[in-house]
Amino acid sequence: MAAPRPLGSGLILQPVGLAVLDEIGVGARVRALGAPITRLYGRAVPSQRVVLDVRYGALGAGAPLGLGVHRGALFELLYEAAVKAGAEIVPGHDVIGADDHHLHFAGGAQSARFDLVIDALGMRSPLSRAAQNLLPYGALWASLEWPSGENRFDAAALEQRYERASKMVGVLPIGRVSPARSKQAAFFWSLKHADFAVWRARPLAQWKDDVCALWPETTPLLEQIHSHEQMVFAAYAHRTLRAPVTRALVHVGDSWHCTSPQLGQGANMALLDALALVRAFERQDDVEAALGEYARLRLWHIRLYQAASWMFTPAYQSDSTALAWFRDWIMAPISRTPPAPAILAALVAGQIGWPLSTMRARAAPASRGDAA
Repeated sequence: MAAPRPLGSGLILQPVGLAVLDEIGVGARVRALGAPITRLYGRAVPSQRVVLDVRYGALGAGAPLGLGVHRGALFELLYEAAVKAGAEIVPGHDVIGADDHHLHFAGGAQSARFDLVIDALGMRSPLSRAAQNLLPYGALWASLEWPSGENRFDAAALEQRYERASKMVGVLPIGRVSPARSKQAAFFWSLKHADFAVWRARPLAQWKDDVCALWPETTPLLEQIHSHEQMVFAAYAHRTLRAPVTRALVHVGDSWHCTSPQLGQGANMALLDALALVRAFERQDDVEAALGEYARLRLWHIRLYQAASWMFTPAYQSDSTALAWFRDWIMAPISRTPPAPAILAALVAGQIGWPLSTMRARAAPASRGDAA
């Protein structure tokens, strides 16, 4: 990029991600911009049967909530914090690879020598193994104005409608990009990669008819979409590198582990990775030992959530009629039977596996001899 800028629409910051933002002093500011989320809620169409109802309140009175945020708002806060902390931002460099201590750029140039390269380039990072076997379904996303004077949507919930597992439309309140801007909603539509070109070629009005047939209340949002270009197609993959560390290179976020957005954990897992890397260098006085500590702090939590996402995703994005039936008639009733509501709330909040408690315990720095 010629200048740093955000990409994408909205996301949910879970309690674990918000705790990381509190650590760097921007938690209060992001909360002031975002929209508190009390539950994740979805109905099957045409039965209108409630098949998803996850409430943070199931964790008890005063349990922390999620926060719907615009990616632009989160980007600006993190970018400002990085510059304030002394980071030198060098835009306009296309990273194509790295050796032990240098980044390599398109055109043949390379960076100065670094003690450590941190790869936060995401799912398609050229520094990690390229994502293999994209998931069949992606999603179209747009950031739209929250309908004023309307009570069509819950302003404190991620709401979705499903037709089997092959069609899904969702609305997420994401607050404001800046204090002076109006409230927005992230609007998304599930779509297969193979159908994207067909969608682009169809008249927009025909697609809007499909959306309205699934969820008529979305009309005020659809009226804001005037061209295909307003919708950004996001692709997803499910893969985890065997190890996040190779000598002087370490991966964080989607460049290490990526999956579908069904559990809403992508940005939160990346924030936890970043905090774990900081904690590892606080505990160790050697780069190699610190990178080993980093992997230890994050490996179990990542494996657990990757497995959970792999299991849940086909019930919400797939061509399987059987899985949709199982979701609606087996999973949904079980999810409302104690202790399932509290377990699901903890899962969505990112708290299964206690990722923060492992980082709060401080250890004495190890010597080089101990690390060896």
